[in-house]
Amino acid sequence: MMFRPLLLLLLLPAAVAAQGNALRIGLAADVTSLDPHHINIGSNNNALWHVFEALTHVNADARLVPGLAESWKAVDKTTWEFRLRRGVRFHDGSELTPEDVIASIERARASEKSGGQFGAFTRAIVEMKVVKPNGVVFRTAAPYAMLPYDLNSIFIISRKAQAATTEEFNAARVSADGTPAIPGTGPFKLAAFKRGDRVEMTRNDAYWGPKPAFEKVTLRILPNDGPRIAALMAGDVDMIENLPTSDANRIKTSGVFSVAQKISWRTIFFHMDQSRDNPPGLTAKDGKPLAKNPFKDLRVRQAVSKAINRPAIAERVMETLAMPAGNIVAPTVFGHVATLKPDAYDPEGARNLLAEAGFKDGFALTLAAPNNRYVNDDQIAQAIAQMLTRVGIQTRVETFPMSVYLGRARNGDFPFLMLGWGSFSGDLALRALLATPNADKGYGAWNWGKHTLPKLDELLDRGFQMTDEKQREANAAEAAILALKNMGVVPVHHQIATWAMRKGLTYGGRTDEFTFAHDVKPQ
Repeated sequence: MMFRPLLLLLLLPAAVAAQGNALRIGLAADVTSLDPHHINIGSNNNALWHVFEALTHVNADARLVPGLAESWKAVDKTTWEFRLRRGVRFHDGSELTPEDVIASIERARASEKSGGQFGAFTRAIVEMKVVKPNGVVFRTAAPYAMLPYDLNSIFIISRKAQAATTEEFNAARVSADGTPAIPGTGPFKLAAFKRGDRVEMTRNDAYWGPKPAFEKVTLRILPNDGPRIAALMAGDVDMIENLPTSDANRIKTSGVFSVAQKISWRTIFFHMDQSRDNPPGLTAKDGKPLAKNPFKDLRVRQAVSKAINRPAIAERVMETLAMPAGNIVAPTVFGHVATLKPDAYDPEGARNLLAEAGFKDGFALTLAAPNNRYVNDDQIAQAIAQMLTRVGIQTRVETFPMSVYLGRARNGDFPFLMLGWGSFSGDLALRALLATPNADKGYGAWNWGKHTLPKLDELLDRGFQMTDEKQREANAAEAAILALKNMGVVPVHHQIATWAMRKGLTYGGRTDEFTFAHDVKPQ
């Protein structure tokens, strides 16, 4: 912990202004693909939003707003009509058409065959039709109010690129005149993608929206805290996201940098394997198999929650840049339930519940987490492991880079594992995280614990048919209360998103934690 304060003192004088009309941003997570219909993780989507756009967008406060569609409406219970903005052009000069929208949705669906993760957002659509001159009509098999939200996740590409492979998107080839081989409509054109290092972009001067302030943008991939803040202080980047909590106060008072903060929609929580009898990494303390999976018992899941000292994590591990959580969505987000409070720290109560469930002597488990994705993820894992061990759950920690962790988590290699999730709607979060996995319905894509509760699925089915927002929010609250009282997951905290930048730049921050170069302004 002595390294960063010393480094700060040594490097503060080296901070320099941006070079010319260029902006360099240090990202906190790896960008694994620039195929807009392949890997659905926040770091990829953050980069993609610079180059591609969707029919709907989300504003800084996580509320749905028009994107490439200037308007949409429910024509009847199973029909939606979207009207495209006039005059929107791809980076190669071709005009955006309804046919491009349909081709993009078809590609997202087809990409599932090769591991694409966006097809779930198109499940409800059974028919698409062009309405001249600038409309697209979508028909769903049943009433479905969530289509405008789902289509926020489908990036629109030129239909000329419908057959392009992931490798072709990642190659980021550019012609002699600077036109990308696979153009988007976004505020920046892709210039180069150097996997594990950077994404380079140039301003789209023909952009339909507000013109970005900077001609060139480089997104530097710096997932480790030390190198990321060192790059800021040395003047190698102009701005970073996920300011390390241990450096926040020093950066604020440096006189060289400024800090932006905003309550994040990202909630950190833990999945528990609730389906298998003997999941790997879950044993008796002597290493022998258990007679039953403890996490199938609600009392054990409740004990785990009571064993976690959330205020201590928020105040000490996160150094006040977090809020203890009893929900899976943050207070600003649609569907947050104010009456769902974080469980109080109660180690004695946790021990009693374990004993009632038949685990008086506890058991042993492996806690898995990423070590380069969420703010202080490794430290959070270690702290919670100590808390669980104190109540009799002997806990060993394994952490991995996110690129490794995702695959192993999806593979079911761990019984107790960390995930951070952000959503602009509580019911959409429940659909992904806690609904019974059902590929045809797009349910449970991130339900790593295989939690299942038929009543929850029924509530979600009902809510997704409600076009009245007040009714839907009440239904979403009922679903959240049911799922969290059943301890489908164990929420820990909501992050407070932070950005640090050299003096002379401003950034308003975003609830979705995205770092958009087109929203960075010179003072």
